[in-house]
Amino acid sequence: MSVRRLAEASVQPASFAFNRANAAAAKQWIKKYPKGREPSAIIPLLMLAQEQEGWVTKAAIETISDMLGMPRIRGLEVATFYTQYQLNPVGTRAHIQVCGTTPCMLRGSEALMDVCRSKIHHDQFHTNDKGTLSWEEVECLGACVNAPMVMVFKDTFEDLTPERLAEIIDLYDAGKGASVTPGPQNGRTGSEPASGLTSLKSEKAILKSTRDREAREAAKAAKAAPDAIIATVAPVAADAPVAPSKASKPKTDAPETSPALKSPSPVKVAPAVEKAASVSAPLHSAANANKADPEVEQVSQQRSGPKNKAEPASAFKSPEVKVPAAKAAKPAKPSLEDKNRPAGIDRPALVDDLKLISGVGPKIEGILHTLGIFTFAQVASWKKAERAWVDGYLSFQGRIDRDDWVKQAKALAKGGVAEYIRVFGKKPV
Repeated sequence: MSVRRLAEASVQPASFAFNRANAAAAKQWIKKYPKGREPSAIIPLLMLAQEQEGWVTKAAIETISDMLGMPRIRGLEVATFYTQYQLNPVGTRAHIQVCGTTPCMLRGSEALMDVCRSKIHHDQFHTNDKGTLSWEEVECLGACVNAPMVMVFKDTFEDLTPERLAEIIDLYDAGKGASVTPGPQNGRTGSEPASGLTSLKSEKAILKSTRDREAREAAKAAKAAPDAIIATVAPVAADAPVAPSKASKPKTDAPETSPALKSPSPVKVAPAVEKAASVSAPLHSAANANKADPEVEQVSQQRSGPKNKAEPASAFKSPEVKVPAAKAAKPAKPSLEDKNRPAGIDRPALVDDLKLISGVGPKIEGILHTLGIFTFAQVASWKKAERAWVDGYLSFQGRIDRDDWVKQAKALAKGGVAEYIRVFGKKPV
């Protein structure tokens, strides 16, 4: 998005005030929002100011911001963000917005812009010599099927040619813009095809009353001349009831499909006769049911059940596959009576926060406390054998050395968090 700035100070008015009608409208807009949410009315109030003055002035932004009890910078943010607000003076009689989005561009919007350049000003956002007209290129104006189009104030003019736009511009420049009828300028109605309606030309297929009347007329004609051929046949509606067809019903003695039981049947027969003429269902075969249809898969193959496929002798097997299915027993924890167990102490009055050591959480800290480990100095004094014992007891598999608990504990024991940061360059986690 291009940078949008307020107009030069030389063209800015000294003050702004709503006229009586717009002041009343502004109050109604503010009432639509809950108490304390009055700033939400900034957008419609800025539009009121633009409709009154033709563009949004700095004084209008500041006045409206003060009315809504919001910082003026917030009002400036809204006004400079939305392109619907004109931040510079525009034509006093018309500001023409030409849609340049793809559908309009394909239908000749560039030619419309050339008309604006020749009749108003070469550049956008500049007024003509009299200050009555200005123009700009905008994004989609929402009537793509009637492209190309322009908007003047709140009216849209569609299906334009360069010649027609030139006529509209001249009328606005002469102060006769009200005489121009908005909408399509080529005579078509709404968004119908340019060549006129190609469908829905008649209500025969829509109104049920029309279909019923035609059906009654056809029945009356057939009754009056039963041997005559009716040339005109009433069209069958899509939702008209269709007689049931028996073409796909299987030949069976089931009551649901038996012609002897379901009316209308041309012949009434006894159930025994119908049963004799019926075709029995094929016997179930589990073997056949488990095979694919040759017509489908071009081969008779098994559809379900175990599939034992031979594996090449040279197939690679990862080491994990060679592990027996049964889980290997976990190594037993080292004994609490082991000589390599670190020496514990009674709980002191002041206990260090062992969770400052990376890798020690609340649960691990609780286990260390049960072993008599309460201070950083104790962890800092662990030798290799003692670290191995704690590592095995916690089932860490070398994690204590990888996280270097001893080095962390030495820094914390020496100078706390400050020393830790000096040594490791970061806060303890």
